[in-house]
Amino acid sequence: MSVLPDSLAGWIVVAVLLFWFVGAYNRLVRLRASVLQAYATLDAALARQLDFVQASLSAPSVAEESTEPAVGASSLQAATTQMATLLGATRQRPLEAGSMSALATALQVLLTAWQRRHPDAVTAFHPDGTLSRPAGQATTANALVPVTATGAIAAEPMAWPEPSAAAEIARTQFNLAVASYNAAIAQFPALLVAWAVRLRPAAPLH
Repeated sequence: MSVLPDSLAGWIVVAVLLFWFVGAYNRLVRLRASVLQAYATLDAALARQLDFVQASLSAPSVAEESTEPAVGASSLQAATTQMATLLGATRQRPLEAGSMSALATALQVLLTAWQRRHPDAVTAFHPDGTLSRPAGQATTANALVPVTATGAIAAEPMAWPEPSAAAEIARTQFNLAVASYNAAIAQFPALLVAWAVRLRPAAPLH
């Protein structure tokens, strides 16, 4: 018994389903490509942050004037080495949750080590690149809490060593691209296409 349709109406249905599948697949691929492009921009911004931190290791810090010099420098050096290693590894698989989770942890370790050694040399930006507030400054009960367009509380800006908004903007754009892609592959019936071609959710950088 043939599985092919034996009427014109059947062929029309098959053609419509095929065109829909191709259209849905192309849309998901475009969204996935947008995530990869956004990560390339984020990767470059993180590399510049890392270069800035590594260049600072030869300069004395305020914190080291009152503590053991080797402690702050060695911790920051170890953090930069770990960050460089994971940044290189994540370039190979930027959409895998495990890779992004490890990179996020390494980034937090790096930022913490930097703030410990240079407590007055950190800068935080809003997602649009405008200056947020001196990083590490405690928020008060009356401080304004950033919210998204939907009314949800937005994530706190990261405190970056290199005084440029590029990293925060790139992180925000990457996370937005990830959110759009993940929402698309979770929607019915597009999720059937994602399942058929094995498109998996991507992980943001928090």
